[in-house]
Amino acid sequence: MSDDLRNAEAVRRYYDNWNSGIHGDLMVTLEGNGNGGVSSQPIGSAVQGGTMAVIDPDRFNAFEREGWAENSSEAYDRVFGPITGHVIDELLDVAEVGAQTRVLDVATGPGHVAARAASRGAKTIGVDLSPQMLDVARRAHPQVEFRRADAEELPLPEASFDAVVANFCLLHLARPERGAAGFARVLSPGGRVALTVWGPPDRARLFGLILDALRASGAAVPSEIPPGPDFFRFSTDAEFSRLLSAAGFQRVAIRTLEFSHFFPDADLLWTGMLEGTVRTRALLRLQTDEARQRIHAEFLRLIEAYRTKSGFEVPVSVKLGSGHRS
Repeated sequence: MSDDLRNAEAVRRYYDNWNSGIHGDLMVTLEGNGNGGVSSQPIGSAVQGGTMAVIDPDRFNAFEREGWAENSSEAYDRVFGPITGHVIDELLDVAEVGAQTRVLDVATGPGHVAARAASRGAKTIGVDLSPQMLDVARRAHPQVEFRRADAEELPLPEASFDAVVANFCLLHLARPERGAAGFARVLSPGGRVALTVWGPPDRARLFGLILDALRASGAAVPSEIPPGPDFFRFSTDAEFSRLLSAAGFQRVAIRTLEFSHFFPDADLLWTGMLEGTVRTRALLRLQTDEARQRIHAEFLRLIEAYRTKSGFEVPVSVKLGSGHRS
């Protein structure tokens, strides 16, 4: 079998596995389980090349840390800041953030959620593991307190916050269960948690377009990328709800937020993926020049479905999960 056919078969097998609810080859880099089913694979493992690949959480977290240190925070904020910012008010509303609320914003990134909470009169602390992102946040929002902290190992006292919020944090954690348990630990009784993740890639087309382009191009999965957790695991209401319930939260609710985002040109989104992300950036940058050109060509072809007179309106889907600590 030729290399091109073998690569195409790997991507085809991934999509077959994805549609049947089993993590497949590209899960190790970006996603899986886009059809609403819950994966039958145990946490800490993934199917790679037809065999079970064990996820090394420490190696994956190190990969994430290095990725955030190497990527462009400017590209991330320019492309994804307006998109993730679209759901900030809903996130804070669900967490009941108002004047004097003690708020912890986990994986604060550029600090936009923390700053919005502070503008409501909340007593806010934003934490992130990336010094690069913290520098951006401190420059942009000098009135807010920011600290370096690991979302899986929050170095904060028990019962010290009224609300914990995290905008698109869970998908970057090798141990999301540990993260959710930590969120519950630092909340006072009756405190609220509110978390967002991307919806499934057939609805969250920012990432779905890249996946479809990978499939159509027959691209291989670079061996340098470590196996990682399912990027879209919590795009299913049942799995998201299960995570929060297992962490001890009560009155768990999952909402779907959908909207479209305007891009004046297709390469703005492509550049954001190529320079401002972690797993997708590695997946694209570690390709050969020829393979990356094929992926880019397929991406440009596929995004035409969303062309308007002045640019592109790309559908976005977000899951917003919330709960209360008993």
